[in-house]
Amino acid sequence: MRRFNVGDSVRVRLSYPTRHVRTPTFIRGKSGLIASVSGKFPNPEERAYGQAGLPAQTLYRVLFRQNEIWPGYCGPEQDTTVVDIFEHWLEEPE
Repeated sequence: MRRFNVGDSVRVRLSYPTRHVRTPTFIRGKSGLIASVSGKFPNPEERAYGQAGLPAQTLYRVLFRQNEIWPGYCGPEQDTTVVDIFEHWLEEPE
């Protein structure tokens, strides 16, 4: 069962592990909306070290407003970015 659904507000965990991760640094700690659910896949952060990556993790496409990601962003207010993020990196916003 997945934790989030399309339209849910989420926050990306603010964490900086020293091992291989798939969540971009610039998006950590930022809030966005679930745009779509891509399915369940083996965890690539574990697969990078030769592990099975199981149980599979739900992968979400999360929509972020550009002006909330980049300080001083001067583009149109409606500009967005979509980032694929695995469920274990997401939490409910504060």
